[in-house]
Amino acid sequence: MKLTKFGHACVRLEKDGKVLVIDPGTLTDAAALDGADAVLITHNHFDHADRDKLLTLSAEVEVWTCEGVASGAAEGLPAKVQTVRHGDAFDTAGFGVRVFGEWHAANHPDMPIVDNVGFLLDEEVFYPGDAFTVPDASVGTLMVPTGAPWLKMSEVIGYLRTVKPARAYSTHDALYSEAGLGLVDGWLQMESEKQGADIRRIAVGDSVTLA
Repeated sequence: MKLTKFGHACVRLEKDGKVLVIDPGTLTDAAALDGADAVLITHNHFDHADRDKLLTLSAEVEVWTCEGVASGAAEGLPAKVQTVRHGDAFDTAGFGVRVFGEWHAANHPDMPIVDNVGFLLDEEVFYPGDAFTVPDASVGTLMVPTGAPWLKMSEVIGYLRTVKPARAYSTHDALYSEAGLGLVDGWLQMESEKQGADIRRIAVGDSVTLA
């Protein structure tokens, strides 16, 4: 399985000639969706769900998402839109997927809390969306959010120590300056050394191969 980091919160997974893309929002390049067989969307915020990009998907592409996206950014798409919630399981683009979580983490006090689902792919990669959801499963590779109005670094580190993945790669990090990304790199390196795990930031466009 090949995992490629795209801008901000978007991840592209490739396996056996199939392509699955997670959270192609407005802060990522449309090229992330090239050749996509399936798209997973965690919640209905602009940086995770870009309707203009989704409208370019063909009718053969499967989109799996929460109710908030199905009735929002994904409403009326030519693609096949499927609504999922916590506890669901499905297969798409050759990946087995389980769904964990229900709600976005608390943000601004005047902003409503929207639904948010996390996805565990092939019992290996967990993408939580905008929440520190701990799945009821072992996680080999965690896509860990590191920069957002709803989080602080102590919570990121606490999340890593709770999930205890063998690998964790930064996501949700486009809001940082270069100086901020340098700080993130330092904190993740410290935690990597403490846990003896591969915990780091992947540059946009770079890939890792997972067993």
